[in-house]
Amino acid sequence: MTTATVEPPKVDPDAIAAEIGESRLAKWLKLSIQPVIVALALGAYLVWRATADLDSIEARALSWSNLGNFTWEHIQLSFVATVIVLALAIPLGVVLTRPATRRLAPLVVGIANIGQAAPAVGLIVLAALIFDLGFWPAIGALTLYGLLPSLRNTIVGLDQVDSRLVEAGRGMGMSAAAVLFRVELPLAVPVIVAGARTALVLLVGTAALAGFIDGGGLGELITVGIKLSRGAVLVSGALLVALLALLIDWLGRIVEEIARPKGI
Repeated sequence: MTTATVEPPKVDPDAIAAEIGESRLAKWLKLSIQPVIVALALGAYLVWRATADLDSIEARALSWSNLGNFTWEHIQLSFVATVIVLALAIPLGVVLTRPATRRLAPLVVGIANIGQAAPAVGLIVLAALIFDLGFWPAIGALTLYGLLPSLRNTIVGLDQVDSRLVEAGRGMGMSAAAVLFRVELPLAVPVIVAGARTALVLLVGTAALAGFIDGGGLGELITVGIKLSRGAVLVSGALLVALLALLIDWLGRIVEEIARPKGI
């Protein structure tokens, strides 16, 4: 009786490299769909704006200078609020995952959850009542509203790091800070960046409410459109906010892909 030997399957490195290359190409092609849609929609809007028959109020509200200024103010509102949110949420999330302070995590997350559960317009109005109208009261309300996603993702990202890798780092003589910065944070980056992207997109949409308290941004167009019953102005503000949110979401996805550690 003869014993048949089974030959191990041959591995073709060129085929594997080609497959990986095609996978990456497909991923980047998929990522390119969103900006193309945004560009087409924005182009269609700009053509409409250049050729539309507007009355004097609509023409003044939708002047090119107003559109540029409101868009820039909206970006400033979203960017500043996001920077403050990340500056608060990531260090706080790191602290709350340390053994000595872990028991405080439910309390802090509960407080952040209250901030997001409250109606955004209520926070904006409350900030205006306490701190007056303008840019910074709107930033304060947006920060409180957008804190939860980034804080929660930072905690989840650090908690999901394999404890054996942490113990291995400590066994190699690494300090607690070295384990945090060389093991835990790099492995938690995808989840943390996803939380930052969620917070940023959330703040871009919510920043439209800043127009109700003279905080600037594209919400001013929505406010004017409502007050003066001008549908063209109202729809323009809403459309530009939506396109800006889609564009920011796409940029966040690009950053997420670039920041993702190799092999994850």
